Formats: sequence, C-alpha cells, structure tokens
Amino acid sequence: MTETVGRRAASSPRELTRVADRFSFTYLERCTVHRDANAITAQDADGTTHIPAAAIGTLLLGPGTRITHQAMSVLGECGAAVAWVGEHAVRFYASGRALTRSSALAEAQASAWANRRTRLDVARAMYRLRFPDEDTAGLTRHELLGREGTRVKDCYRAQSTRTGVQWKKRQYAPGDFTSGDPVNQAITAAAQCMYGIAHTVVAALGCSPALGFVHSGHELSFVLDIADLYKTEIGIPLAFDIAAESDEDPGPRTRRALRDRIHQLGLLDRCVSDIKGLLLPPGADPETAIVDSDIDHVTLQSDHDQQVPSGTNYGDETGW
Repeated sequence: MTETVGRRAASSPRELTRVADRFSFTYLERCTVHRDANAITAQDADGTTHIPAAAIGTLLLGPGTRITHQAMSVLGECGAAVAWVGEHAVRFYASGRALTRSSALAEAQASAWANRRTRLDVARAMYRLRFPDEDTAGLTRHELLGREGTRVKDCYRAQSTRTGVQWKKRQYAPGDFTSGDPVNQAITAAAQCMYGIAHTVVAALGCSPALGFVHSGHELSFVLDIADLYKTEIGIPLAFDIAAESDEDPGPRTRRALRDRIHQLGLLDRCVSDIKGLLLPPGADPETAIVDSDIDHVTLQSDHDQQVPSGTNYGDETGW
C-alpha cells in the first residue's frame, strides 16, 4: 500500500539538510511539479527531472507551472519555502512558508525598527551600501534623503552621457506605463522587477515586508528599501542601455535583460547577505551566518528579557 501523507511522520530538523548546504533558489517554469517519495519531480515535454526536496532552500514557481498537494506537503516537511513568481523571478506574486524556522531575523528587524536610534542606524547603513564613498555618520534623515536625491540625479545624468540617451526628468504615472518616454518606461520596468526580487528574498528569510527603515507607511516598505540598494548600480544603468538600443518595447526587453543580469551577478544570494548584514548584531558575518534556520528552537519569554524552555509547566505544582 502506498504510504500516505497522514501516515508519515514529519521529518525532524536533525534529519534535514542544513540550509547552508542547500540550493539557495531553484527556479522552475512551464512544467508540472509532482512528488516521488522524498523528492519532487518537474515534468515537461522533455521528460521528468527529480529534485531532492530537502536540498531546496526556496522553490520559485514561474509561469506555466502547476504543483500538486503531495509536492507541497513534502516541501513543507523539508522546511523549503515556495514562492510564485514571474518569468525568472522578476515579479513576486505570492509565497508559502518562510525558508527559515527561526524568528531571529524577524525579531532582529523588529527590534531595530522599534527603536528610533537603531532605525536610523540601519537607514545610514543602507545608504552606505548604495554609496560606499558617502560618509553617513551623524547625518539626519532629512540630510540622508537630500544626499540620496542628489546621487540619483547624478546617476541619471551620468548614464545619459554614457549612452547618449536624452534625459529630461523622471516620469512615472501610476497605472499609465506608456506615459513616459522609452528610457522612463525602462526605468519603471527595472524597478518593478527589482521589487519582485526583493520581495521574494524578504519573504523567504521570514522578515516583515512592512517594517521599513527608509520607506514607511506601506505593506512593502522593507521590500522597497532592499530593492533600492541596487537601483543606481544595476537598474538605472541597464534601463539606459535598453533605451539606447531601441525605442521598441522597452518594458519586455528590460525585464529579459535584467533577468539575465540578475543571474550573472548572483543577486539573490547577495540580497540574502545584505539583509543579514543590515539586521544581524555587529560582528556577525553576513556571508556565513545561519540564523538557526535548521533547528526547531521554541522558548517562552520571561521577565528581564530571559528566555526559558518551552514544553514545561511553570505553574505552582500544588495548584494543579
């Protein structure tokens, strides 16, 4: 008799592949995803590919994919995250569980966000990532915004000079993509793609998309923060390259070009490293730090910020 999900015990964390040893992101498109024992299968016109479920960090389901309940169940047992995305992950649509089993990154984000001083510290660190030669120490938020605005304007002018594409000003009308000239359409398309990439990574790490350090008041504030880290380095230069090639269909061409650039640069892994570096305590190595994501570690909060083991009754035994 075939073993059903209901009869199988869930894998313990010690039985699972360490997150550090998994494929960070596995992307599938135009296929049907099934389950075969403890592997998932991707079936398309060319045949069937088996992928060990425990070796997946985050499964990105692109256009044309269908996935069965059995496949989702084994991915859940193995602690893999699942996200439904656009072609080559350039748009984020929805997600399943987070990749991590730990709340450490989410708690670090909430702790840094809840304190006005540390929230500003993270904002300054974000600006330093974007503009390494900029000294942000002691700058107020208003000064940071002013510096950022100046640097972005300088970037537009520099890319216009480099590519020969005429630049007037940034034009974007929500809901009317074609209202801007070709270079503005390309910039908008690149930004939308970067939002999808950032949202995928933020969701996979279990962080809150809403708790931003530069942006505020929106459900995707932190996503916008992360996407902006790569605006002047990747998004804007690529948009000007696309506009310089041709005025025809700047949106689709930008998305395809950015998709290829993301893979060339390994941007997904870089996003993970940058988020850890921004949120983890000082001294932690963002390249190697694993936030206990392969361990089920549940505690109870007690007084004076103490954590005590769960699964224990702390009541007066005489009262029970």
